Amino acid sequence: MKPILMLCPGLICDAAVWMPQVQALSATFDCVVVDYGLLDSLADMARQVLATAPTARFALAGHSMGGRVALEVMRLAPERVSHLALLDTGIHPLADREAGEKERAGRMALVQLASDKGMRAMGRQWLAGMVHADVLGSSLFESVLDMLERSSPAQFAAQTQALLTRPDAAEVLPDITCPTLVLAGEQDAWSPPAQHAAMADVLADAQLSIVAHCGHMSTLEQPEAVAQAMAQWLLR
Repeated sequence: MKPILMLCPGLICDAAVWMPQVQALSATFDCVVVDYGLLDSLADMARQVLATAPTARFALAGHSMGGRVALEVMRLAPERVSHLALLDTGIHPLADREAGEKERAGRMALVQLASDKGMRAMGRQWLAGMVHADVLGSSLFESVLDMLERSSPAQFAAQTQALLTRPDAAEVLPDITCPTLVLAGEQDAWSPPAQHAAMADVLADAQLSIVAHCGHMSTLEQPEAVAQAMAQWLLR
């Protein structure tokens, strides 16, 4: 029996966001992509990971919001995780005062846009600031919009609520002892490389990987580089 690799997608993404890595790693790992349904808290999403994992121990990777879900798994049941990967993600809660209100207003405006105009219209606006400039208008950009369109405004609203109520995960990092990959796109403006370097500094056994020519959607923008970094991490 092959070991299990649980894969946590980011905001409003589905299994397609991990498909290149599943294809690259499936010879040696059984890959399971988590479905959050209409869950609206990161803790509940983490419980979904634990409930759906087919074995007691597994490797765990999360992208973007999925990285925050993975950190909540580490808060709840660190003994179940053999390897951890945090991709294009963060640890901080919603900021106080003006900065937090600005983020809340921006996210809720996107939720309203999704409700009024549909997921593709929302995605076209939201995704523009997420990917490397060279991806804009490409077939990859359209395929990511296809993925977003497979979800619903209700799912988007639930997951947005989860992010707006996200806990501070900084306190989790010092207790993580398993081999940990911390990866970010070099041009990720949403979750920048410096943020990941700071996370790696706190972790006991971290491998920091900054992927060149890459924005926030690293698993799709530079799929081979991400798969290679994950393959090396899983061998540790």
